[in-house]
Amino acid sequence: MNKLIKYEFRKTWGPKLILLGITAAAEIAYLIALFSHDENWTAGFAFLLTALAVGGIMMMGLMSVVTLHRDMNTKQSYMLFMTPNSSYKILGAKVVENGLSILVTGAFFFALGALDIMLLFSRFGTLEDLWDVIQRVLRAFNQEIPFDTASIASFVFGLLTSWFAAICAAYLADVISSSLLNGKKYNGLLTFLLYIALAILMGWLQR
Repeated sequence: MNKLIKYEFRKTWGPKLILLGITAAAEIAYLIALFSHDENWTAGFAFLLTALAVGGIMMMGLMSVVTLHRDMNTKQSYMLFMTPNSSYKILGAKVVENGLSILVTGAFFFALGALDIMLLFSRFGTLEDLWDVIQRVLRAFNQEIPFDTASIASFVFGLLTSWFAAICAAYLADVISSSLLNGKKYNGLLTFLLYIALAILMGWLQR
């Protein structure tokens, strides 16, 4: 199982390195703008880092679903299924790798964001000013969390696990459709429809 997980990590290592490189460049630019007291560029790079965090975490999940779909419907990874490993182990390795990738990436961006926010408001204001803005946004969605690290971390963790659950639903939809229409014309459409049905069911069960 460990070898399968390492194999899945290696398959997705390239895009992760690209994301890390872009994030590092954006962070350096953000720090330069911050310590130069350039508010416009600081805000711009802060927005870019936020977009990288959200987009990067979403990319982790979507990339995993696309890889699974190709593995099951093309000859891209036919050798993988010829190894002495059950389909359950192979699929389980993909799920574990994706879950770890989402959580590690989320933790990385959470720590980076916390550091950047502290640096920002040590220069331009107080953390309470920022939190007032965030709380107003959250109240618009009927959400409110206390102003402490544990509560914020719990809120972010909830978002990450919700996204991971959505990816697992996409896995299930793809496995079912690939079993019924392997390589056929409407396989992708069936996967999408099944995913929508599962997403609706999950939303109904969480009420």
